[in-house]
Amino acid sequence: MIEAVLFDLDGTLLNSLDDLADSGNYVMSLNGWPVHETNAYKYFVGDGVVNLVTRIMPEKARTPDEIERVRKVFVEYYQAHAVDKTRPYDGITGTLDAVAKAGVKMAVVSNKPDAQTQYTVAQFFGPDRFDFAVGNRTGLQLKPAPDIANLVLETLAVSPDRTLFVGDTGVDMKTAKNAHCSAVGVTWGFRTEKELRENGADFIISSPEELVGLL
Repeated sequence: MIEAVLFDLDGTLLNSLDDLADSGNYVMSLNGWPVHETNAYKYFVGDGVVNLVTRIMPEKARTPDEIERVRKVFVEYYQAHAVDKTRPYDGITGTLDAVAKAGVKMAVVSNKPDAQTQYTVAQFFGPDRFDFAVGNRTGLQLKPAPDIANLVLETLAVSPDRTLFVGDTGVDMKTAKNAHCSAVGVTWGFRTEKELRENGADFIISSPEELVGLL
């Protein structure tokens, strides 16, 4: 019996691509660098803001000091615009209701900065929808390391072998495996089914409603 479901945030619960792309391209334009197509950001995001800004910057500009400068500008702009266009994917709200009705605990596990994770979750799902939400915190390694997931499992007092980890990227599938949870890959997010399978997905679902059947 499943005791808990851990959800990735961007690309799994929320379609945040436009706001991420707008924020990244703001930084690019500010520095006189070429902007990127929105869909390109599907492959820039997923493993932390430092990696995101490094990928979007011109290669010749990627010095440690410059990356840190751009990171600060990106974070400041994104914090002000993180919910402009972002919305839950169709079917997510009803699925969360069904999971809660089944008595299964729910948590959010994100590589976003923790403060941004808390703010975004509260904006779209309210303060009480999830039993726990955690993002990138000092002292915790980013996904695919299991640190954030392990913190959630410990906090919720649930067993990993009775936990589903739901995400849209190979990073999420690796995180699930590293935390000894069942990996559920979703095809409505930022990456492909092929990537999910290659990185260890135990289940593939193409709509949020299918998650209820896995409980």
